[in-house]
Amino acid sequence: MSVKPKGTVAPQKVDKAVKTEIQWLVDRHDGAPNFEMRKFTIKPGGSIPRHYHPDIEHEQYVLKGKYRIGIGDKVRQVKAGDSIYIPAGTPHWYKNSGRENAEFICIVPKKEKYDSVYEEARAR
Repeated sequence: MSVKPKGTVAPQKVDKAVKTEIQWLVDRHDGAPNFEMRKFTIKPGGSIPRHYHPDIEHEQYVLKGKYRIGIGDKVRQVKAGDSIYIPAGTPHWYKNSGRENAEFICIVPKKEKYDSVYEEARAR
């Protein structure tokens, strides 16, 4: 069991992203045997480029803000309270054109290595 009070997990810069941070809220170091939970913050003007993970699905829940997400060839505007599922191997990207931070929880299966394959940027 692990309880981490708010503000005790330091944010880290997301590789290849712009104005985006990640916090590993629950992970293997907490004894989680199957899944890990992260919180992403995409600041105004921030983005995560188009990429995919060959063997990692994502379950996400939007906490705050509005942003665009591309999943495969579809683009959606999402907002606080929306849920998102991204199958393994599916290209996806994020863009926050708003004036406030966009925040979302992302749960992924625990893996020894998180492979990310970045594609040519096609964010709209």
